[in-house]
Amino acid sequence: MTKMTSKKSQADLTTAYARAVIAGEIVAGRLVRLACERHLRDLETAAARGLRWDLEAANFAIKFFSFLRLPKDGEIDGQPFMLAPFQQFIIGSLFGWKGADGYRRFRTAYIETAKGSGKTPLAAGIGLFGLVMDGEAAAEIYCAATTRDQAGMLFRDAKRMAEASRSLRSRLDIGLHNVAYHDKHSFLRPCSSEHHGLDGKRVHMALLDEIHEHPTPLVVDKMRAGTKARTQALIIEITNAGHDRTTVCWAHHEYSVKVLEGVLEDDSWFAFVCALDPCDACRLEGQTQPKDGCKDCDDWRNEAVWEKVNPNLNVTPGLKYLREQVREAMGMPTKEGIVKRLNFCIWTQGETRAIPMDRWDACKRQIDWKQFEGRECFAALDIGSTSDFCCLDLLFPHDDGELVEIPLDAEKPDGEKLSFTRRSYTQMPVFWLPEQSVKRDHRIQGIIDHWKKLGLIRVTGGDVVDYGRVLLDILALDRVYGIRKIAVDRGWQGAQICTDLMAHLGAERVVMFVQGIVSMAAPFREYLELVKLGRLHHDGNQVLRWMASNCVAEERNGLSKPSKDKSTEKIDGITAGVMGVGLASAEAPAVEVTVDVW
Repeated sequence: MTKMTSKKSQADLTTAYARAVIAGEIVAGRLVRLACERHLRDLETAAARGLRWDLEAANFAIKFFSFLRLPKDGEIDGQPFMLAPFQQFIIGSLFGWKGADGYRRFRTAYIETAKGSGKTPLAAGIGLFGLVMDGEAAAEIYCAATTRDQAGMLFRDAKRMAEASRSLRSRLDIGLHNVAYHDKHSFLRPCSSEHHGLDGKRVHMALLDEIHEHPTPLVVDKMRAGTKARTQALIIEITNAGHDRTTVCWAHHEYSVKVLEGVLEDDSWFAFVCALDPCDACRLEGQTQPKDGCKDCDDWRNEAVWEKVNPNLNVTPGLKYLREQVREAMGMPTKEGIVKRLNFCIWTQGETRAIPMDRWDACKRQIDWKQFEGRECFAALDIGSTSDFCCLDLLFPHDDGELVEIPLDAEKPDGEKLSFTRRSYTQMPVFWLPEQSVKRDHRIQGIIDHWKKLGLIRVTGGDVVDYGRVLLDILALDRVYGIRKIAVDRGWQGAQICTDLMAHLGAERVVMFVQGIVSMAAPFREYLELVKLGRLHHDGNQVLRWMASNCVAEERNGLSKPSKDKSTEKIDGITAGVMGVGLASAEAPAVEVTVDVW
């Protein structure tokens, strides 16, 4: 292969794309803008975390693609693979960012764009780069999927690109199901979960196409496990939007959004997520996607927003194709869902995020907890699973109350109302986890372990929550802050600790709280209103912020409550906060209150 040179004086194409997006020169959705802001922010701050931007390495990888050829029928040598600006941003980011050890920073890349954006050829090119340019001895690169046919699709793109590029085919041994680079004893080949084909791999790179079609996380987990001995392994996940929120694709979509929004910190995870945007009003209501019928949200039928999810629109799939798809979808309702999902990145099975993160973040305050010592508060204990999180929230009311009324049924504003004194609150969460807690996705588990080290989570011995330790901690907090009343989940796990609290605090200070939709509906509405108005103060606790980002509401008969079943991960801190607001509202002075609290 012709030797490629790259000088530091070369233009920084990766950063140029990021700046053009932020300046509005390129049409992009909110999540892509967040990815660009992350890159620009890291250029200023990442050195403090041991990260380094290697422009020469970024441009070297981008330049490599010009040596590849995109074959066409009847041609031996195809057209050069000229990366679009968004592809330059992806490639430059993946290969230009280095960690403190000098190896690649990013270990996983989640890339979600509309169908026809060139994701598969891009992933194939990354695999060929890893094969011949990484300098990795015995590199094993896999096009991995759940079926042989699916795995073979991406492999065939890589194989054809290698065959069509004179610079590559002279160096590689290209077979039917294997592309070998004998100089380094390396290979690129397809593999699938059929016939246990994923076991025993030593993965340098894994290229996973159409993640939304993976019914289980088996392929992803096997490939990830195979990277443990590699110094700069890379897993590439490319996908359209899906429809099933129980899949690994949705889990990684949500994880990517949380990384981009700063809810979770993961310097090894790259995310490029194309999506249409809800309007500001709908987003503040918790909508993460455009709301059907809203004139201010991005409309998938409006050509002006198509580039947000089709960043290579002028090349592929092209306006003609998309116009045909939209016209057919509008004429055939049965086709609408698949067109919205594949061509416009709309997850067709959707839930509404209960708490908009920008409103949550606006409630953050600099808090000196010593100033709250001896100050009366209300407490609420959500026990959750015996082998998982247990959370206590302390809510300190402020003397700024106002008399308000809200309907118990959102669909019947003239019906029965809850009258109470609304005050602002400061919320202090306390979390416990058993030492041998339930294991989650390795990345979430790693972040939880980090929170434990920071002291944000109190660890109890064993594989279930030590309620004796929880009881002692609550009594200690009562001595410091003065708990007026404490609400305890009425579920079966709370029976014993409730009895113990009554024995130590007095029965009049302990309130059993039913987490049913009738009991939770009014305080949940008030909790959300407090967040919206900036009247629920917190100190930015990372665990509580994560739980706020996870929270999805369950709705029934016009009532709603935080749903542990529908939420993407744990929400115990939010559930306890809602209970606390319900308790505090019932105790508000000089107002007659009817609230379903026992």
